[in-house]
Amino acid sequence: MVETVRAKLPVVVIGAGPVGLAAAAHLLERGLEPLVMEACERAGAAISSWGHVRLFSAWRYDVDAAARRLLEPTGWSEPDLDSLPTGAELVDGYVAPLAATPQIASRLRTGTRVLAVARDGADKTRSLGRDRRGYRVRTVDADGRVTDVLARAVIDASGTFSTSNPLGVSGLPAAGEVDAAPFVTGPLPDVLGADRDRFAGRHTLVVGMGHSAANTLLSLVELSEAAPGATITWAIRGGSARRLFGGGTDDELPARGLLGTRLKDAVDAGRLRLLTRVSIEQLVPGAESVQVLGTAKDEPLALDVHAIVNATGFRPDLGMLREVRLDLDPVVEAPSALAPLIDPNQHSCGTVPPHGEAVLSHPDDGFYLVGMKSYGRAPTFLLATGYEQVRSVAAALAGDRAAADAVELNLPATGVCSSDLALAAEGESSAVSCCGTAPAEPQLVTLGVGAPAGVGFASGVVHGRSGDGEDA
Repeated sequence: MVETVRAKLPVVVIGAGPVGLAAAAHLLERGLEPLVMEACERAGAAISSWGHVRLFSAWRYDVDAAARRLLEPTGWSEPDLDSLPTGAELVDGYVAPLAATPQIASRLRTGTRVLAVARDGADKTRSLGRDRRGYRVRTVDADGRVTDVLARAVIDASGTFSTSNPLGVSGLPAAGEVDAAPFVTGPLPDVLGADRDRFAGRHTLVVGMGHSAANTLLSLVELSEAAPGATITWAIRGGSARRLFGGGTDDELPARGLLGTRLKDAVDAGRLRLLTRVSIEQLVPGAESVQVLGTAKDEPLALDVHAIVNATGFRPDLGMLREVRLDLDPVVEAPSALAPLIDPNQHSCGTVPPHGEAVLSHPDDGFYLVGMKSYGRAPTFLLATGYEQVRSVAAALAGDRAAADAVELNLPATGVCSSDLALAAEGESSAVSCCGTAPAEPQLVTLGVGAPAGVGFASGVVHGRSGDGEDA
């Protein structure tokens, strides 16, 4: 009886980013009823917050197949498959139209944040009859009303963009980090656009050693040329920036090599100051600036800055899943079977093998982490990878084991995602992200702003970052 009732319930999808909406599209094709919960007021809101960033992945990798089949009857115009969209273009040209299709719109609840997920009628400790029970999803709307929704299964595509790694040492927030929040930005500030006044002529500290940090630093350098008087400090936890500087002209990826070369040249020319082996112990906010205290190369460090760009990467918010039985790798915080496939020390965006439901499953049947959240703390997520994940999960939920196990992903093995900021024509700059995969060949694209690579980002897009791990 319990199983019969469970089968009639919807599949709750958490997050209306590209991967969450793709999950809904695949569920609909399988004859299953999705219910999409989105914390913000519109789909793709997290991506919109870094809309100035250009993805280093052509449109052909950014559109899910089932989503395309929903969009085509609406008169949707498919973008040029070989062009690279910005985050704003991805939302306006794909995410928003997909969310507006009648099939999705009627099953989308915006302004609805998920507070907790649990097996219906059973806490984490109860085993008897657990596999026959559905899920209870507790939500709160913009007016503070709390509602429980019952579901046959839950697909968590909420991403990691809302939970940055802290600036402090050992993975812990620095003393005063919460109070200093007004002085701290995420890894993707619009340095040359909307956030220009915040950085022009000011002292900015960038913390992190991923491609997001690199792009932000180069944008700050460009801004300092147009608006002199700025001071740029770059802090990394490691002893050398060689990994980010890369192999220069010998790099197998020209974009990656040129990005590192430009950044190294900026450091060598004294246009920004690099601090290594940095531990940030305390932040002391003042009226106009914040004091950064700690050590650099075991020597005392004291900086007074106007803004701190936190480009140290992201981690999943697992608090709302406390009552779900999860099997997570203790290091990466990804599903245990997936963790060795996405180890950032071994894999880059294009070399992570295709994987599906079998790798994403947990002890509690019918619960899945997908998209960037499935990667835990690993920064190598690709949008196309997320689409294949949800296709496989939908097939498994529909009972099609063969289709669920037949995972395929046609991606060029391009190594670490890079930035066309490094490839921009002289006098121009652009921004890119690792929200999909890079084209088979580097492409020259321009956009009058600078930003980091690596989406990972966003409710499912990660904003996909490229190398912005906690090892800053």
